[in-house]
Amino acid sequence: MPAFPSISVGPVVRDPDEEHRASTPLELFVDLCFVVAVAQSAAALHHELVIGEVAYGVVGFLMAFFGVWWAWMNFTWFASAHDADDVPYRLLTLVQITGVLIYAAAVPHNVEDHDFTLSVIGYVIMRLALVTQWLRVARHFPELRTRCLRYAIGITLLQLLWLLILITPERYAPWLFLALAIGELSIPQWAEGAARGSRYWRLFHPAHIEERYGLFTIIVLGESVLSATVGIQEVSTGGVSASLLAVAAAGLLIAFGAWWIYFDHPGHLTPDAQLAIRWGYLHVVVFASLAALGAGLHVAAEAVAGEAMERVGALAVAVPVASYLVGIVLLMIATRHVPRPIYIVPKLIGAGLILVVGVVGSVVVTVSVAAAVMVVMVVIMVIVAPTPHVVR
Repeated sequence: MPAFPSISVGPVVRDPDEEHRASTPLELFVDLCFVVAVAQSAAALHHELVIGEVAYGVVGFLMAFFGVWWAWMNFTWFASAHDADDVPYRLLTLVQITGVLIYAAAVPHNVEDHDFTLSVIGYVIMRLALVTQWLRVARHFPELRTRCLRYAIGITLLQLLWLLILITPERYAPWLFLALAIGELSIPQWAEGAARGSRYWRLFHPAHIEERYGLFTIIVLGESVLSATVGIQEVSTGGVSASLLAVAAAGLLIAFGAWWIYFDHPGHLTPDAQLAIRWGYLHVVVFASLAALGAGLHVAAEAVAGEAMERVGALAVAVPVASYLVGIVLLMIATRHVPRPIYIVPKLIGAGLILVVGVVGSVVVTVSVAAAVMVVMVVIMVIVAPTPHVVR
């Protein structure tokens, strides 16, 4: 019997040491559908910032983005361990995609109108499709039944509780959301504990997970670039100014620097089984920051054209860039891949500097300083680690 048995029809247990494991075309298609929801979340954030509803915009964006990220993360880690690529698996993935698109369509109602009905429906569809996937694995692999049933029961109970948010007064909804989000985050810890010490503990494929997270980083970064480009294009119809060109050039440097820092960094690599969940969770800071960056650059372009508030435009860029640098630091600390303080201290100093300038400086100055900080981070990496980690 092989170490990780599978059957020709039905769920499988993928070997974590499987060679040449790469993202499948179906996984890539799912990513593209998820990024639609990411784009909608960023667009809603942009809208709220422009009209001056900063608090509503930020809270709404974080709530909407959590649902996107958490559903994507659960799909990704399940697929890394149990991707059978049979007809039922593909159809259940289609159901998840349907839920994603419903959720994406609901984001504007969620963030702008505070109507959670359609977003909850889409989210529940995504999650219950995953429950069916877990039940399939539980049926075919008795040794994994306890683990799989914990996932299925935990997710199902949480979906029933999510329906409560539909009848909760608006002022209490964020607090209920926070409680339910903590419950969602606790399920993997509880479920995976059932397999602790066995050969089936943490079945994910490290290289596959690293690639999946890298691809999603690129997709979210691409959405951010698209959002910024659209914003600059809209503003430029009234004429191209030096300030607008400065924002465009600085935005490009920020985006390229974000790519370089993530993929050339010794701290973003997938950790061992002990730290995997922590590593996966902390990526939400990186993903959310990149998604918000596009909205921020869009607002910054409108601010230099006098169509948005100056301070909001400055902070809309400063906060995501600073958060991104802090997110990279958190990943390094979580994975314990920190060879020297040179990888941490400059990022924290740079994040603090960007925030200070965002509070007191103009939009052009803030975006320019953020770009300069990112360039400095890249230069430090080139000097400290001249051999790119993406070249293997």
